[in-house]
Amino acid sequence: MAVSLAERTQQLRDERRLLKKADLDIEEGWQRIHRQEDRVRDLQASGYDSQQAERLVDLLKQTLVEWERHRTLIIQRVSYLQQEVDPVPPIT
Repeated sequence: MAVSLAERTQQLRDERRLLKKADLDIEEGWQRIHRQEDRVRDLQASGYDSQQAERLVDLLKQTLVEWERHRTLIIQRVSYLQQEVDPVPPIT
């Protein structure tokens, strides 16, 4: 069953919205990481055990890697849908 141009266009809009959200989430993720790294330094400077705080930094970074992978998939989907919605005519 073929998907209509209107449906593809809506899918493209939806994916672009998801891409904007992914960009925002990644930006906020980096901010969380930086704040947590500051907390680790504060704990270490005060002589406290920072092991759990460091583990959280690692987990946040792993999560961010997955978010960036997901963003890549969204970009690929946007590209695919863009080709479906507005295909480039062949050069003759």
